Amino acid sequence: MANWQVLIREQLEKDREAAVQLLQQWVKSPSVQGEEQSIQQSIAELLEQMGLAVDLWVMEGDELVSHPYFVSPRTTFESSPNVVGVWKGQGEGRSIILNGHVDVVPAGDLAQWSDDPFSGKVADGKLYGRGATDMKGGNLSSLLAIQVLQKLGVQLKGDVIFQSVVEEESGGAGTLATIIRGYKADAALIPEPTNMKIFPKQQGSMWFRLTVKGRSAHGGTRYEGVSAIEKSMLVVQAIGQLEKERNDRLDDPLYAKLPIPIPINLGVIEGGKWPSSVADLVKLEGRMGVAPGEQMDDAKAEMAAALKKLAEVDPWFAEQPVELEWFGARWVPGAVELDHPLMDILQAQFEAVTGDRAIVEASPWGTDGGLLTALANTPAIVVGPGVTQVAHYPNEHIVLDEVFRCAEIFALTLLEWCGVAERVTE
Repeated sequence: MANWQVLIREQLEKDREAAVQLLQQWVKSPSVQGEEQSIQQSIAELLEQMGLAVDLWVMEGDELVSHPYFVSPRTTFESSPNVVGVWKGQGEGRSIILNGHVDVVPAGDLAQWSDDPFSGKVADGKLYGRGATDMKGGNLSSLLAIQVLQKLGVQLKGDVIFQSVVEEESGGAGTLATIIRGYKADAALIPEPTNMKIFPKQQGSMWFRLTVKGRSAHGGTRYEGVSAIEKSMLVVQAIGQLEKERNDRLDDPLYAKLPIPIPINLGVIEGGKWPSSVADLVKLEGRMGVAPGEQMDDAKAEMAAALKKLAEVDPWFAEQPVELEWFGARWVPGAVELDHPLMDILQAQFEAVTGDRAIVEASPWGTDGGLLTALANTPAIVVGPGVTQVAHYPNEHIVLDEVFRCAEIFALTLLEWCGVAERVTE
């Protein structure tokens, strides 16, 4: 029987230089929202060269934009196509989706970067540039897992579905479109930057906006008005108490190392118009974490109930209740059972490649895995190279050794999960 681990590692080493150049090419493509066409076209061409059945399309239609899980700041996607490539199996094997996004967040303040944000510079075993960690490095690991098996002459029993999607950073419309298009599998891997920790559970999140009303008056007689700024302080306290109550009852051991497993973050506050006037309006915007297994509507109801209780604290809120609006981005929570067979395979292959036991935790942020799990009946596990501490930051980078280590683990996982039909060459 072939020693797959040795063969895979040797082949990956042979292909390393070309793979690094490919990742450089991807990172040099500034695929911010609305500008993903170039990289997606090149990925589609590469998948065709690999012999995959390629589906390249621009998302559109009422079925997408009217879907209850659709979230995006836009409704047209002319320059943002999705790409799916299917490596068809021989049959009688389990299928798997390898899902990753190519959209990246903007570079931000260029003065904080040591080099051009899309340089693709390689130094000290790291590749630098926006998107290197989040998540083009992980996407390369998925692609290499397919390539290395092909080069070793392997034919799998089950299908491998490589998905290169857009819109993840805005809430997952790209992956939603693949689901609507009919793509699903027996399981999925999403190589977001977890530092190779295995996340069978993913926190969800929702953006919200609160409007706190007051009554204007001259600052010299401020006692004749009602300060929305002062009332907003009570609202902040109520949100803090809600966060505490929600986290106190969460006893999932996979969240044991996180001080606040499902935070409620207030990220924007705006209020007042004039220093000598009593502020009559304050706007607060934030992000509400949603626990794996929790219904998003239930979390919304808890927020609404907590705000309603403010009338018991201050009669003003009975007269002028806080207005609650859910808007913008949203990520669906997801959960896969710890005894799922893909979990067993992943952990075994991780240990075989690294010599260490895998760390299994829950994701502190949302991914497209929640959509796959909830809507496509495709249990999704998140594991990939890179660390979130450098994602979205200046000088974003990824350690190249980790990309290839992840590719090795994924290739071995595909062999076990999908099953080997035959090996064409020796």
